[in-house]
Amino acid sequence: MSLMHRIDALVSHVWMVRTFIKHSEELEDDPELSEVQHTLYDYMLALGPAWKAQDEEAYLKQAKKKISKLRQAADDFSELQPDVSTHMNFQMAVRSLQCAVAEIEAVLSEDRVRGREGERET
Repeated sequence: MSLMHRIDALVSHVWMVRTFIKHSEELEDDPELSEVQHTLYDYMLALGPAWKAQDEEAYLKQAKKKISKLRQAADDFSELQPDVSTHMNFQMAVRSLQCAVAEIEAVLSEDRVRGREGERET
């Protein structure tokens, strides 16, 4: 499976967490939680055109460009969650998002290593 396809599979988890947050009652009263939800959406939106074109180079470039914002949103959600709700659904959403983001970062690191190896071969 290509790196783009691996990341896109992980982005499906980000989408589910974003949808969970978006439809939660808690979102209405918490602008910081709303910001997390918007950042998750923005990450996926940025990847959309390259995914549609099946342009792996452009997809990975965008994924790398936006990963720090995605990581920050995951960290923010983790920090906010206990104050927003202690319900198990929120706890699992934090874990799911943290796991997906860590795996996306790992795939992007793998691409960097492949890129450096390719540079040495030329």
